[in-house]
Amino acid sequence: MGLPNLKFKLPSRNWLIFWTITGSFTSMLLYDRYYKKKAQRKWCTVVSHLAQEPLPVNMMPRRITIFLAAPPGDGLRVSRDHFHEYIKPILVAGAMDWDVIEGHREGEVRAGLAEKIRKLRKRNGEVSQVEASEESQEDLYAEMRKRSGITDWDGVQGDLVLGRHTWKEYIRGLHEGWLGPLDEAHPPESETTDLQPLAAQSPDAPLSELSSSEASSSEAPSSLPPQTASPKPESPPKKNEEKPAKPPITPPYITTSEYGSSPPAPTLPTYLPPSLPVALPHLLGFFNFPIRIYRFLTRRHLADSTGASVAALVLASRPRPFAQSTHFASAIDPDNASPGIDNQTDNAVTQTERTWEQEAVLREEESEWHKSAWKANEEGDTRERLWQDRMVVDGRIGGKMRCFEPPSGQEDEAAKLDAEKGQENEGYIARAKKWAGLESKEKRGWEMGLEGDETS
Repeated sequence: MGLPNLKFKLPSRNWLIFWTITGSFTSMLLYDRYYKKKAQRKWCTVVSHLAQEPLPVNMMPRRITIFLAAPPGDGLRVSRDHFHEYIKPILVAGAMDWDVIEGHREGEVRAGLAEKIRKLRKRNGEVSQVEASEESQEDLYAEMRKRSGITDWDGVQGDLVLGRHTWKEYIRGLHEGWLGPLDEAHPPESETTDLQPLAAQSPDAPLSELSSSEASSSEAPSSLPPQTASPKPESPPKKNEEKPAKPPITPPYITTSEYGSSPPAPTLPTYLPPSLPVALPHLLGFFNFPIRIYRFLTRRHLADSTGASVAALVLASRPRPFAQSTHFASAIDPDNASPGIDNQTDNAVTQTERTWEQEAVLREEESEWHKSAWKANEEGDTRERLWQDRMVVDGRIGGKMRCFEPPSGQEDEAAKLDAEKGQENEGYIARAKKWAGLESKEKRGWEMGLEGDETS
């Protein structure tokens, strides 16, 4: 017995195709994941100094609010996974604390934010006509902290909104909370006790017949012998028990057409907490498979852009107000060859409308929504379709909103900090290559001279 006679030869055509495709896809995936982690590490380094700053023992840490909603045609897990993968690492690196308002269905984020604002208004002294219900656990904790002398963070808080669909509900909830009433305009009617139906009697029957029929009905039970209740056989438990119905979404206290006639809340602050809308690219459909594969292999760009936005929120360096633009339209017909003859008015340019920056934020995501988001309501369904409706921004609310913006030079500073961090954590082989001059055209280690050597 000897060694087998192995001959080295090229693999077949099919094997070459298989290994080429597999190797190329694996290489692109590993390359993307490497630079994705590098981008996240870069932005985590930018905000990591905040975790080292001391915090007074009688002050709560900075707390932001996260708004998540299930994207159209999918579940809430997609938004949660996006938050945990791209946003949470940077918040943890900056020692941020947060609350989450989630929405499994369209309108839940709007209802949750509006209810939160109404509770804040009541806490600030506004009187409600409805009797206050039992205090929630959050109110009890706030009262305990107040008695102990623990104060809230005295700086900028902030809101993070994930996706265009959640942004629409966020804007609607802000307007409902600050412009709407504290109490529901049409409260639900109280439940009434069930009344037993009366025996049907003919209106033409004489009183004697009615009295005799009542007497016979009262004497009938006494003439019957007593009967013992027979035991009923126990029914086997149902295997497929019906799930409890989901609680209905609280209807809005105010419509978009009532914004102009509604006075703002007396406790409306000068500026609302800054907000940060973050993109949520989510594409469904078999024919969109090539686009989805491309996005799967280029997640490093999404991690870099999302990290820059979240880092601006954590640093809270320069929140700016949202811009407002005015659109003008000409009163002269462009198809008219002689406008000066037919149009003798001086109003050649008329103002059409004013558009807020909030209306155009993440608008490109609407073209990728599932078709179920654009489905019309069925007959008898009076639900408000926030995702379909046009966003309406009132000037009293839109003028008080602010957004986080990355400061100029943040990208260069982040790259510099990441390079310094990488030099501290580089291994023995990397330091040896750098000392030998294999990675750059700088002088080699033995050509640098001694440290502190003053040579001309």
